[in-house]
Amino acid sequence: MDFYLSAILLGLAYCGMGLGIYITLRIFNIPDITTDGSYTLGASVTAALLSQNSSMMVILLTVIFSGSLAGFATGVIYTRLNINPLLAGILVMTSLYSVNLSVMGRSNIPLINSNTIQHQFKFFENDQYNWVAVIACFAIGLWLIVSWLLRTDFGLAMRATGNSESMVRSLGVNTKNMKVAGLMIANALTALSGFLVCQYQQFTDINMGIGIVIFGLGAVMMGESLLNLLKLQFIPVRLIGVIFGCVLFRCIIALALTVGVNPNWLRLITAAIVLIVVGFPNIKSKETR
Repeated sequence: MDFYLSAILLGLAYCGMGLGIYITLRIFNIPDITTDGSYTLGASVTAALLSQNSSMMVILLTVIFSGSLAGFATGVIYTRLNINPLLAGILVMTSLYSVNLSVMGRSNIPLINSNTIQHQFKFFENDQYNWVAVIACFAIGLWLIVSWLLRTDFGLAMRATGNSESMVRSLGVNTKNMKVAGLMIANALTALSGFLVCQYQQFTDINMGIGIVIFGLGAVMMGESLLNLLKLQFIPVRLIGVIFGCVLFRCIIALALTVGVNPNWLRLITAAIVLIVVGFPNIKSKETR
């Protein structure tokens, strides 16, 4: 039972990344590969500052700033230098590997004896229950903030930029700045996932972000597929679908491990799940034509 609870908590901890990918992929239609690097960046900054006994608020603000800085770099390369967004993300992601290594000072930092965030909020005697409270509060908080943001005038301008860039530009909105802002928000959310996951897993590794964008894409599409079946289109509900997709994806992987699948095959299983989630709706829509 604890095994599946850990899978649910990890899924909730990944919700920041899922919400970030939703903003870049579904609002701006940008395949942002920076995610792999900014996720590890959030974890690296957290581990390095925790090792120096920094306060949790300082760590949190530094993680948000560093993640948004990574998104800013991708946004500037994409919008100002007119580089393909996929290539811009790859360039920043590759650069972040060296940055993360410099921040950590080594390839792996254990956090077993560190004063992690769950020690700041001792609601229960059982540490696992404290993690449930902390990560659930984070997930609900991020959902509320992103739901509110996307319904403000700024959020509506971001959504309009993704739907019809030329129309929004004719209204005097700087669409390039909108895309940069969207990438900054998305990567700050992704870095927050690294902040939570590294503390929950009690270690940070330089390679922990490799392939994480595939998980995020699969989680977003899985949540959307479910909501399309239920015909629910409201933004707050769609964001709940993203969070549910993150949890469901982790539970499927946990189930695969439970039935004895070799951990070496997990990457293949992840890719297969994403392929099924993406390919099945296309086959279904083709059959109904």
